[in-house]
Amino acid sequence: MDELKARIQAEGRNLGRGILKIDSLLNHQLDPGLMRRMGQNMANHFKELDLQIDRILTAEISGIAPALMTAAELDVPVVYARKKRPITMSGPIFMEVAPSHTKGGDVTLMVSSEFLHAGENILIVDDFLATGHTLMALARMVRDAQANLVGVGVVVEKTFEEGRNAMLAAGYDIPIYALAAITSMDGEDIEMG
Repeated sequence: MDELKARIQAEGRNLGRGILKIDSLLNHQLDPGLMRRMGQNMANHFKELDLQIDRILTAEISGIAPALMTAAELDVPVVYARKKRPITMSGPIFMEVAPSHTKGGDVTLMVSSEFLHAGENILIVDDFLATGHTLMALARMVRDAQANLVGVGVVVEKTFEEGRNAMLAAGYDIPIYALAAITSMDGEDIEMG
């Protein structure tokens, strides 16, 4: 998506160690117009694949906006994995742990079983695909719910971190779509593919 790539080039900062700061458009401040267009682009891509999506799953917090915009275009609900269990989350839950590159430790993700149903077709939409750990944790929740993971969409894929290959190696043979791909982050540079 050219508009997104241009914004990443203009506003993104390479903080080193593979960390891309795009807080001005995704991870802290949101641009509603850009977010809407990203959701339209993502939804159109998966509509063309005719996947019969029933629900979108994402991770709290930066995945919520792109997931919501995509869901609005597909007219399906969004459920997001919580990082802390609120007192309102009673009953059985699906829970996974994934290492977080930006948080510097493990993150626990939880979804109430009332929002993931057996037999449903689930699309995961998140902000980044880097190592694939968070996306695979979400994918395991889908599997544990006996639902069908039909695809993954991300705003930014850092291809040099091999997350796509890790997902394929783990047996997730599904369509993976990225709106923007970062091929290298050497020095202060951000190379786009």
